[in-house]
Amino acid sequence: MITEKTDFYRKIDTIIGDVHALLSSSFRICKKMLIQNVIFIPFFPLLVSINSCTNINSNINNTDNSSSIDTVKNTKHVHQIIYGINVDSLYHEKYSVRHGENLSDILSRYNVDNRHIAKCDSAISKVFDIKKLRAGNKYCVITEQDSLHTLRHLIYEISPVEYFVLSIDGNKITSEKNKHKVIEKEKIAEGVIETSLWNAVVGQGLQWELAMKLSDIYAWNIDFFGLQKGDMFKAKYTERWVDTTFVGIDTIKCAMFYHDNREYHAIPFDINGKTEYFDNNGNSLRKAFLKAPLKYSRISSKFTHSRFHPVLKIRRPHHGVDYAAPKGTHVMSIGDGKVVAKGWDKKGGGNYIKIQHNSIYSTVYMHLNGFAKGISQGSNVKQSDLIGYVGSTGTATGPHLDFRVYKNGRPIDPLKLESPSVEPVPVDSMAKFMIKKDSLLRDLRVD
Repeated sequence: MITEKTDFYRKIDTIIGDVHALLSSSFRICKKMLIQNVIFIPFFPLLVSINSCTNINSNINNTDNSSSIDTVKNTKHVHQIIYGINVDSLYHEKYSVRHGENLSDILSRYNVDNRHIAKCDSAISKVFDIKKLRAGNKYCVITEQDSLHTLRHLIYEISPVEYFVLSIDGNKITSEKNKHKVIEKEKIAEGVIETSLWNAVVGQGLQWELAMKLSDIYAWNIDFFGLQKGDMFKAKYTERWVDTTFVGIDTIKCAMFYHDNREYHAIPFDINGKTEYFDNNGNSLRKAFLKAPLKYSRISSKFTHSRFHPVLKIRRPHHGVDYAAPKGTHVMSIGDGKVVAKGWDKKGGGNYIKIQHNSIYSTVYMHLNGFAKGISQGSNVKQSDLIGYVGSTGTATGPHLDFRVYKNGRPIDPLKLESPSVEPVPVDSMAKFMIKKDSLLRDLRVD
């Protein structure tokens, strides 16, 4: 009988041992998952209790349970940090600057008195011109979680990358400028023109700024209003990101544009500390004159000696190129020069500007809606300077720019203007340039 009881308890001990082994294994797995934040913490005490119950008839190392509990106790709390500030016990909210709103308006909403507002203004002025606060830019307020929402920090986004932090701690007020961490991503993109460069870029999900950068680089060489179906581009460049927000293209490292049965290469090279773009022979892409005086429009009428005028209903010469564009579009000077005339053209040109570039060439810009600030007769202008805005003044059916070029006083077709390049790569730098060119074009797989 004693033997039967002993066998019975041995069987019970065996069953309990097996159960314990199973639960111990589960316990260790769950412990590991808990440390990795995979399972929910409230299940942990239950596992501890179950595991402890199996210790009745087993020799379990108690330090294992102790270690597991300590791991939970020592698990670090993940703090919420924004703009480098711990906001665990604070309240924060983001807003946008309203039109006409200033710093005083924002601070006064958080019961900051005039004396402290003056100190805030003084602190910020050391890192940022507060007059440049822009409507639409974002700012963040961080306050105490009290009934007054006492202001502790104000962060203003100067740009997608830069921001300043205003901190208030009683009478202690400080301000500092910081930058978000910028991540650079190298890209290679290519596209075939169907309608426009813009559509070729944006249509395949690329950043629109790539089209802007390419048009700036090739502004002297390619008429982007005369692109043809089948033209193509390829570019290597660097994008800049803050978290998941695109903040711009840093540089075009090299590019190739195929247009009018010709390849135009763009190789960046530093000359006297300034980066210029050159073709594969070392000639500068920058010319004395831009190909066009404005961006992203369409040619509605070309140079001709006989054109049917849409308003006057007669045929007469049209010695210019009409660029149809929205009212207010920026008009640029195609080259360096002096404003020799500005005013109203009585023959139907409306508001106009005439620029003398040198002893040979002059240009005229007509139907302007208005003139740029600082532009007057006798003013000196640089290439790409803003001189006016597209309009429909004078005899015009709609907003457009009538652009004209004169050579030795005689009108010529602006689209056929041949512009000389500026200085090429210096002879003593040519070997270094050729090495860089070969390396970059290999990246684009361009021969």
